[in-house]
Amino acid sequence: MGQRVTVIGGGVIGLATAYALVRAGLSVVLVEARDSLALATSYANGGQLSYRYVAPLADAGVPWQALGWLLQGDSPLRLRLRMDPTQWRWLLAFLMACRSSVNRRSGAQLLELARHSQATLARWRDEDGLSDFAWRCNGKLVAFRSERAFSKGRAHLLDPARQRVVDGAELRALEPAVAEAPFIGGVLTPDEEVADCHRFCERLAERLRASGQCRFLLGKTVTRMITRKDRVVALQVGHKHVEVERLVLCAGHRSAGLGLPGMRLPVYPLKGYSLTAPVASQPPQLSITDYERKIVYARLDQQLRVAAMVDIVGYDDSVDAGRLQSMRQLALEALPLAADYGQAVEWAGMRPATPTGVPIIGASAYRNLWLNVGHGALGFTLACGSGERLARMLC
Repeated sequence: MGQRVTVIGGGVIGLATAYALVRAGLSVVLVEARDSLALATSYANGGQLSYRYVAPLADAGVPWQALGWLLQGDSPLRLRLRMDPTQWRWLLAFLMACRSSVNRRSGAQLLELARHSQATLARWRDEDGLSDFAWRCNGKLVAFRSERAFSKGRAHLLDPARQRVVDGAELRALEPAVAEAPFIGGVLTPDEEVADCHRFCERLAERLRASGQCRFLLGKTVTRMITRKDRVVALQVGHKHVEVERLVLCAGHRSAGLGLPGMRLPVYPLKGYSLTAPVASQPPQLSITDYERKIVYARLDQQLRVAAMVDIVGYDDSVDAGRLQSMRQLALEALPLAADYGQAVEWAGMRPATPTGVPIIGASAYRNLWLNVGHGALGFTLACGSGERLARMLC
């Protein structure tokens, strides 16, 4: 088998996979449907590299909690049922995954991959000099508004040796930006990180181009994978065929639409939103998660990224003005002096999620087809580790 690998998808997962493959000495062809790289889910995500906060959405009690959310106008979760068998199959599998035993197993898998991803990014930064993407190891503060949530947070520390429980007074001393918010306590993880995902993708693309081992096919939509027996032999791109030797599928939620006979991918888009605003007089220095409201805040150089919401509404990736206005108002209440929210750039993106929250990384039923899909809201956090894991498997 030859040494050329074709990667479908030019977001953070596809680019990190291509980078890991090139580091391993392989030649890569990366095919991306858009005219530029990382313009979809990877463009303006939350910016948090939360390596110890990787608990899956599916857990015991979540369906009942979700019913309460659905009755709220500014709910973190919105569901719009569609006449779509894919959505119903995904929702049924998600409900089946809402058990404590499944959550613990999935959480352990995600934590292992997240730690590997953190170590991989550190190695790329140190050995390759990868930089200039607003990376900071500034620590993360998960802040709680209710005693019930705070008690749960204290009781379920993922890494007690590296995490610290703080009361309300200490929380405000650590992060003055939240002085106006009614937080009663929090959990501090000092070695969590932030970075700009889109800029990270740009840096990876620059290195890949400079390597001489990666060729980009941009503005090329793959509509079909052509097979012969148990192998993929070519991709149909428009009216042309692109021959492949080895193939890695990293096309986000669109990956499910490229499934082959006998290969149904349980991946569905969960729509999320963000605001990117210029910092104001009191931006947060820590990465912050408002636990009850499910909103995250990350300072990326002179911008504040505010991200939230999970909409299970199908494949429409348009910006919902009402959802973003709700986010803007909640941010103003919690961190009023952190940013100029009136100047915020609005964004919506589709997070490709599996029902359990665990991505699919590895071989498929086809001998030369590999999968790296289904990272949900943790795509940036897990990208480097997923890419390196896939490269090791393929090599």
